[in-house]
Amino acid sequence: MWFLEVVNDFIIGYPIFVSIIWITGCIFGMIYRNKYEKPSKTLKKRPLVSILVPAHNEHDTLQSAVDSISKLNYKNFELVLIDDKSSDDTLRIMGKIKREYSKLFPIKIVKIPVNQGKANAMNQGSKHADGEYIMGIDADSILDRNSLNIIVDELNRHPDVGAVAGKPVVRNRTTVLGRLQLLEYVGVIDIIKKAQSFITGRITTVSGVIVGFRKKAIQDVHGWNPKVMTEDIDITWRLYRHNWEVRYDPNIVCWILVPENIKNLIKQRRRWARGGLEVLFNNRDMLLHGAISERLLLTETIVSDVWAILTTLSTISYVFSLFTVHAVQLDGDVLLVLLLISCLQFLIGFFSSRKNAYMQFVDLLLVPIYVIFYWMINLISCIAAIISFILDPQHIGTWRSPDRGR
Repeated sequence: MWFLEVVNDFIIGYPIFVSIIWITGCIFGMIYRNKYEKPSKTLKKRPLVSILVPAHNEHDTLQSAVDSISKLNYKNFELVLIDDKSSDDTLRIMGKIKREYSKLFPIKIVKIPVNQGKANAMNQGSKHADGEYIMGIDADSILDRNSLNIIVDELNRHPDVGAVAGKPVVRNRTTVLGRLQLLEYVGVIDIIKKAQSFITGRITTVSGVIVGFRKKAIQDVHGWNPKVMTEDIDITWRLYRHNWEVRYDPNIVCWILVPENIKNLIKQRRRWARGGLEVLFNNRDMLLHGAISERLLLTETIVSDVWAILTTLSTISYVFSLFTVHAVQLDGDVLLVLLLISCLQFLIGFFSSRKNAYMQFVDLLLVPIYVIFYWMINLISCIAAIISFILDPQHIGTWRSPDRGR
C-alpha cells in the first residue's frame, strides 16, 4: 500500500534528514562563532554571582564539586548549598565544606525539611542568593576554571539574554555505557544545540547541570516549576514567553557523571522525553502564535515523537514477520548511508570537543554500537514517556539517590 511505503520512507529518511541539518547547522555555527562571538579577554564588569548547588544524597560527589568551584578564575561569587532532605550525611559534609572554604568565599547552607525535588530546591536556594547572576550546577559537576568567566561575559554583553547554557562532558568512562554517553554528549547533544543556536537563534533546553541565569529573568518567570518532570526544559520555554533570549556556549564546560546501569539510563531518558512532552503540551499555543524559531523547535519535537511511535510499530511488525515468514528484509544501502552520516557527525563532534573532552580516536570505534543499540534505548525511553504522560499527566518532583558511575 502507498501509505505503508510513505511511512517506511519517513522512518528511514527522517533520521538521515535531521542528521544532515544538524551537521550543516553545527559547521556554519562554529564558523560564525569563531569569527564573531569570541569571548572578551578581560571582564570590565564583575558582578556578584550566586552559585546554587542543590543536593540530595551527594556524599560521594559534593566535595569534588566544591573543590572545582574554589579553583574558578572568576572570584566574585557566593556559594549556596541546598540540602533537599538527604538521608545520608550530605548536610554534615556541607558544614565541613563551609568551615573549610568560608575564608575564600561566602557560603550559605539551605536546609529543606521535605524532599520536593530539584525545582523546589533551586527556588529555595534562590531566595538566599544575593548575586546579580545565578549559576546552577549539579552536585556531581566538575567545573572548568574559565566557565564562570564566560557566563558572566555573555550576560554582560547581551542584556536581553536571560540564560546561558553550558556543555556537559562525561567523565566516567570505565564502562561501555559510559563511553557511549560520552559519544552522545559530544556527537549528538552538543551538535544539536550548536545547530539550533545557529539556525533558529534558540535551543530547546538549557542543561541543568551547568547554566547561568540573570536573576531578573528568574524573577520574571517566578522561578522554577516544581510540578514538571524536567525543570530545565520548562524554565527555558517560560523565559522565551517573557521575551528573554537563551544562549548556548560550548566553551562553558563541566564534567559530569552519568548512569552506568541500563535500567537507570532508560529512566533518565524517559524523564527527559516526558519533560519534552510536558513543554510541548504546556506551550502548544506557541505552535500558532510563537516566533518562527519557537514553532520550528516545537514542530521538530512533534515530528520526533511521531517518528518514535511509527518506528516502534514498524519494529514490532518486522520482528513478527521475521518469526513468521523467516525472512530478513534490510536495505543494506540505507544502513550504509545511516552509518556514514553518523560517522561524519561523530567525527565533527570529536574534533570540536577533543580538547575539552579529552577524547581519543579509539572512542570512535563505538559509533556502530551507538547507532544500533543506543538509539534503541532512546526509542524505548521515548515510548515509555508518551505512555507515562498519557496515564499520569500530573507529577510532583522528588529526588532519589542517583545512579552515577565512578
